[in-house]
Amino acid sequence: NVAVYMIANLVVHNADEYRIYEKGFFPILKRFEGEFVTFDDNHLTLEGTDPTEGRVIIFKFPSEQAAKDWYKDSEYQALSEFRRSGTTLKSLTMVHSLPPRS
Repeated sequence: NVAVYMIANLVVHNADEYRIYEKGFFPILKRFEGEFVTFDDNHLTLEGTDPTEGRVIIFKFPSEQAAKDWYKDSEYQALSEFRRSGTTLKSLTMVHSLPPRS
């Protein structure tokens, strides 16, 4: 299995709704062996056109399947309604790690 990184880009417009999402996010992430890496409200694009705005969040799963299972989990989807009402999601992108060298 190859680990995957999730990169989320969102703009918070209702902090109270988003806070409810944040509080529930971490226990569900952990249940799917996910790992929070970082977030940044002041990311910097050094070259090219910056496609992002707002907050960039990076987290990791041990496999693509774990990430897909997390995303389609009914508890996560119910919690996501708070994210949807409190933010504008610009993108949620899955990036695969390099495969192990043989």
